[in-house]
Amino acid sequence: MIGVADIREIVPEMRRFERIGAHTHIRGLGLDEKLKAVNIKDGMVGQTEAREAAGLVVQMIKEGKLSGKTIILAGPPGTGKTAIAVAISKELGKNVPFIQMSGSEIYSTERKKTEILMEAIRKCIGVEIHEMRKVYEGEIKSINIQTKPHPYNPYQRVPDRVRITLKTTEEEKTIEAGSSIAQQIIQGGITEGDVIQIDAETGRVSHLGISLESQKSKDLDIDTSAKVPRPSGKILKDKEFVYTMTLNDLDNMTAKQRSGGFFSLLFGGEETKEIDPEIRTAVDEQVKKWVDEGKAKIFPGVLFIDDSHLLDLEAFSFISRAMEGELVPIIILATNRGVTTIRGTNVKSLLGFPLDLIDRSVIIGTREYSAEEIREILKIRAKEEKITLEEEALDELTRIGEETSLRFTVQLLSLSAQNAKVSDKEKVTKDDVLRVNKLFMDIKEAAEYLKKYEEKLMVH
Repeated sequence: MIGVADIREIVPEMRRFERIGAHTHIRGLGLDEKLKAVNIKDGMVGQTEAREAAGLVVQMIKEGKLSGKTIILAGPPGTGKTAIAVAISKELGKNVPFIQMSGSEIYSTERKKTEILMEAIRKCIGVEIHEMRKVYEGEIKSINIQTKPHPYNPYQRVPDRVRITLKTTEEEKTIEAGSSIAQQIIQGGITEGDVIQIDAETGRVSHLGISLESQKSKDLDIDTSAKVPRPSGKILKDKEFVYTMTLNDLDNMTAKQRSGGFFSLLFGGEETKEIDPEIRTAVDEQVKKWVDEGKAKIFPGVLFIDDSHLLDLEAFSFISRAMEGELVPIIILATNRGVTTIRGTNVKSLLGFPLDLIDRSVIIGTREYSAEEIREILKIRAKEEKITLEEEALDELTRIGEETSLRFTVQLLSLSAQNAKVSDKEKVTKDDVLRVNKLFMDIKEAAEYLKKYEEKLMVH
């Protein structure tokens, strides 16, 4: 029983959002310190040469020596091209932007192909902006908010000014501020014992937490605010702030600032779907200026375009031209085509790419997996999806994968687990695999089925 005045802490069960995707098991390229591929590591299996080639690419990206280059991942379907691209993004870390898209995504009824590509390219350029600002920072020892009658309602009072005494480990100082800062303090519920930061230029108030040395910290055991140490140094100080953005973020911010004129305020200017090239040029110049002044760092990221044979000649020409710019990412194009027609032309070419683009690119090839590699990948996927397999079931899945494809077998793995679950079995058996293999068709079986009933199927 809980009394009227009793309080009991209830710790909620933490549940992490989980979605098992095709490449959630990939943690990196699985290389050792000499950039040699370990056969099974970081979720990667086999593809030794491709992974080692990608490792060299990652090193050059980290050293800033590969900006504006194109890498082509070429190989049969289901041979790990996307997995290698995802592994590259994992190796690069959080600071380096990684954008994945399909070649078909550039075809929109509302926007130009080149605009979609340009936006994707600029999303892949990270900009770390360093800014020094003067701030008042300290623990609030006392606070006094003065009010005045509302200009339109004499019976209501509004904040007029605030007098705050701040304390650090070195000094104590009293400051007086206007109504804007007073209003922010009231809205934030800020009181004595809180640690705050006030931007000396803009007047923006930030609540950093409750001072560990304050009485408030000792009294409010159930307060959810973070507890922080009393700031050190002077109360008025220069402090560095770091913002991480992309060129596309800066483009949109600049476009909104320029569109906010007298007309849009009165009549509601319509938001444009495309960014003016002049705005992008202005952003580039500003970023270069920040870099020269030591206020910013640029992190060229990776743009990965899967099924890139779906790009047309105009898109390929745009990519070739973009590669010559100063602020461009590393572009990875993946395809499973051999010799095919370049979209938008009658010209057949290797991979379906223009020869001049191939000539200025480095090509990484992937090969089909062996039976042993398929087996290891299935074991990794089973662990990722929390599936328990009997040895005979794993053998049967490996056999099917060798005869059909890795992609089809991974699908059968999940379906077999579902079949076992419906049958109230804790482990996936060979019978589960045989049943779902009979229910679902692979590409070869689907082709034979359609050929068998070709005369009865509708023709468009």
